[in-house]
Amino acid sequence: MEELMQYVWHHRLWLAGDLRTVDGETVAVIDVGQLNRDAGPDFFNAKVRIGDRFWCGNVEIHTRASDWYRHGHQDNRAYDSVILHVVEVNDCRVSRPDGHVIPQIVLPTARDFAERYGRFVNNSANQLACVGSINGLPPVLVRSWLDSLAFERLHTKADAVDERLQRCNGDWEQATFITLARAMGAGINGDAFERVAASLPLRLLHKHSDSLLTLEAFLFGQAGLLEAPGADGYVEHLRREYAFLCNKFGLKPLEHLGWRMSRMRPASFPHRRLAALAAMTYGGFSLLRRILDVDNESRARELFDVTLCGYWVDHFNFAAPTPSLRPVALGRGTVDMLVINVVVPLMMAYGRHTGDDSLQDRAVDLLEHLPGENNRFIRHFVDAGIACPNALISQAMIHLHRQYCDVRKCLYCRIGHRLLAAQARP
Repeated sequence: MEELMQYVWHHRLWLAGDLRTVDGETVAVIDVGQLNRDAGPDFFNAKVRIGDRFWCGNVEIHTRASDWYRHGHQDNRAYDSVILHVVEVNDCRVSRPDGHVIPQIVLPTARDFAERYGRFVNNSANQLACVGSINGLPPVLVRSWLDSLAFERLHTKADAVDERLQRCNGDWEQATFITLARAMGAGINGDAFERVAASLPLRLLHKHSDSLLTLEAFLFGQAGLLEAPGADGYVEHLRREYAFLCNKFGLKPLEHLGWRMSRMRPASFPHRRLAALAAMTYGGFSLLRRILDVDNESRARELFDVTLCGYWVDHFNFAAPTPSLRPVALGRGTVDMLVINVVVPLMMAYGRHTGDDSLQDRAVDLLEHLPGENNRFIRHFVDAGIACPNALISQAMIHLHRQYCDVRKCLYCRIGHRLLAAQARP
């Protein structure tokens, strides 16, 4: 496995002792070089001493030496500068087009390292490959890695806001509306919510912000949720209003949104979330301005203190009414989720855009004062012995799980590197 051999070379994890070429010359590695993740040799600008000669150039790594020819390197002039060929299996010699043989070594890794690595990343019994070992690592190593991941995730979310801003031609409030709508979809329906919001210019909603019925007609109509057969009088009213809006503004319901409602709590149904979105737009949408004034988690939560009225006082969707239903649109957990996924990224993105470091600091401060989330990603780490004191760390855990654990990128994780490097050394 070339990736594993690159890892061993990069971190000098080969067995202690003299390195020798397949011809018996001693090899001293002064500098392993710079890892290249693009086309060309695997490591640039390495420095090695072979026998009594000092070499500076590139290093290529293969599982089998014959992969050099299998990959066509003999016809690629970019490989003429290779000074050392590092292999696991020496099944042939390789040479440059001018006939000069390239020095070659068999990398002496720990005998069972590859097997251990295979068991590590193919551990199907647990979601975390390192579940049995992570709790024994120094807390400062784990915490520093989680801190780095938290900021990586935060900037990734801010980047997503920047992309929406570009699509909205610099309209911050429209980008805010789309960001809010996506978060209201709670992941499972996030794409559908984003498409609905992006299909409605905020100027249209502002123009009709004095009519809650019209706002609901805009949202439910574009979402394609008014087309289902069978409906009560309120839905018929929405249909007539949406038909009028379509004729006036040239709107069409979006297709293939793929709304998902199975195994979902009724409070999370897209109907009720769209009704809440309409309520937050009623009277005018100016969420970004209010976000920029937030200075603590209590004020952030107040942004999403939404009370439903009329039809939605006792409905989760367009089915029969539900007695004793609370008019509060969003529970505490959902509100905290919106603070994490709407308020914090927008603060960070706007702070970066304007150069306001204090706004970015407030975004981080909010995460540090919100409780940690509770989902399957977080529970895997908590069960492994890693504490989750706040939302900053829970966001880091989610990022770690999705970007490293789920795809088994243990070689690129500081935790995985620490454990694997310990296994590699004799």
